Amino acid sequence: MTRTMIPAARGPRIAPKAPSVDEALFALAVRLGDDGLVLGHRLSEWCGHAPMLEEDLALPNMGLDLLGQARALYTLAGEIEGEGRTEDDFAYHRDERAFRNCLLTERPNGDFAHTMLRQLIFAAHAAPFWQATEASSDPRLAGIAAKASKEMRYHVRHAAEWVIRMGDGTDESATRMAAAAAALAPYADELFETDAATEVLIAAGVIPSAQTIRPEYERTMDAVFAEACLTRPTPHFAQSGGRRGIHTEDLGHLLASLQYLARAHPGAAW
Repeated sequence: MTRTMIPAARGPRIAPKAPSVDEALFALAVRLGDDGLVLGHRLSEWCGHAPMLEEDLALPNMGLDLLGQARALYTLAGEIEGEGRTEDDFAYHRDERAFRNCLLTERPNGDFAHTMLRQLIFAAHAAPFWQATEASSDPRLAGIAAKASKEMRYHVRHAAEWVIRMGDGTDESATRMAAAAAALAPYADELFETDAATEVLIAAGVIPSAQTIRPEYERTMDAVFAEACLTRPTPHFAQSGGRRGIHTEDLGHLLASLQYLARAHPGAAW
């Protein structure tokens, strides 16, 4: 018997419904919370391994700044969602594909040059973002921004000093910093990605637009690279996917370490 294939009926495409402000704010809080948690964990990995005692203290403390931001953002996300999830649920009981951190934050520490340039790229974006968000139409996010903007300005200064010191240092340190710049350049543009959620929040005055904060980011990076006697590389492509839950294998290894205790002893309390 001959089977006749009937083509499926084609109707007009229906554009996806734009998220509400609360839905968009929930998505943003999770993304930024994931950024803080993952990068904070990366910085904590230097504890006991930094090249000098001062940095053995400074890097974990910077990690604590990011962890504090993550806790506040996860708490906000839980309040908006209204399903009883806490900061621990967001941090310890989600799998890799549920995380929405940008790929830059999950990059391995590598050497000290790599870690410091990664921190500079992240903080050079975060500092103007949080400063502008202090004027957010959402008072909860504005409160988080007031603290985070001060912390990220310090992160910019601290990381910039090391990028300059190593870039304009010995042949070895300059070579390492140049290698870090080439390796990390493809991960910067993801910080400025927009989607339906961010567009809703920008329109509502909750967060600034990427076009608003990018000029300050570029000025910071150009000034630091010039003083460090380094050339900013232009990537041939931009890495992306973290905001959609598509990650490198590095995040899976990080979460295995970060989440082990909570998953091995569910319900445990300090």
